[in-house]
Amino acid sequence: MRPETQAIRLQTERSQYKEHSVPLFLTSSYAFDDAEEMRALFAEEIEGNIYSRYSNPNVQELIDKMCALEKSEDGWATASGMAAVYTVFASLLSAGDHIVSCRSVFGSTHRLLTEFLPKWNITSTYVDFDQYELYENAIQENTKLLYIETPSNPGLDIIDMERLSNICKKKNVLLIVDNCFATPILQQPVLFGADIVIHSATKYIDGQGRTLGGIILSTKEIISTVKGFAKQTGPCLSPFNAWILSKSIELLPLRMEKHSSNALDIAKRLEVNGHVKWVKYPHLESHPQYEIAKKQMKLGGGIVTFEIEGGLEAGRAFLDKLQMFSLTANLGDTRSIATHPASTTHSKLTPEQRAEVGISDGLIRLSIGLEHVEDIWEDVEQALS
Repeated sequence: MRPETQAIRLQTERSQYKEHSVPLFLTSSYAFDDAEEMRALFAEEIEGNIYSRYSNPNVQELIDKMCALEKSEDGWATASGMAAVYTVFASLLSAGDHIVSCRSVFGSTHRLLTEFLPKWNITSTYVDFDQYELYENAIQENTKLLYIETPSNPGLDIIDMERLSNICKKKNVLLIVDNCFATPILQQPVLFGADIVIHSATKYIDGQGRTLGGIILSTKEIISTVKGFAKQTGPCLSPFNAWILSKSIELLPLRMEKHSSNALDIAKRLEVNGHVKWVKYPHLESHPQYEIAKKQMKLGGGIVTFEIEGGLEAGRAFLDKLQMFSLTANLGDTRSIATHPASTTHSKLTPEQRAEVGISDGLIRLSIGLEHVEDIWEDVEQALS
């Protein structure tokens, strides 16, 4: 089946009630037919459900859909996107190991790498996103993982995954790609050599700002290690949230097409606006990595970033003048959202650290929603004036 069909038709097996829409399996545990079945399940000799911290039909349906869309063998679902990031690190790394990461990562991921993992003697090295020789040089004997975001948050930097994958394979390092901004509808990192794909399902997978969730996708072997850690430590996704996310995926192809067309339109208009210094959008020809973005991404996605003339105060004034846009700590919603990263999502970074990843005081991140594009533009235009 094609992705649009998989998103709709991959479902949990129907119960004896013959429901058309998948029901909620709100249970903490499961009953066994007899003592032997119970023993065999705990011994992992047969497949089945034991406890919803381990598995649940709603969660499994979500995993199956995401595996099909991302071309991955297996997966695991977590309570949030950051739970997915941490679960991968915690399950695959040991004291003394090392991570190489692109410098342009989400603020919480940055803090995880620089503040928390060092407590367990796990170190990291940052590399500018497009310095491929430096990535290779940064890999040490104890390097286990190379972590990237593409497109990055919020700078929309694009990394050549195939080129980086070749380096990782040569050095026997696993390549992890955060695919949150593109979703599997626009980009499938596995096809470009990624070993592990991570999502904050809170964003576009849900798409309506209702719930939290995270997804980890990889080979059966790697996911087996992830499961071994996650089953005992408990960063599991609730059945209710999984049910919401799985239903949301049914419209993900349509939503991403509309997000992308609206965002490209807005980006083009911002390019010729006199109050704007520069605009970045993956499928704008002016984007520095436009050719890579065209190779990797079917469409440009729903995020637009730009720098407004006037710096920090101008950025805040722009947000305060918006009338329709939401000011909220999220993205990927049906509703358009504006964020000022320097004072919010990346405020814990020092000014020097923000400058290193291209986050200026006047940078604005727009998550372009599904409203009529003229209504979106009219709000942006009046806020810029």
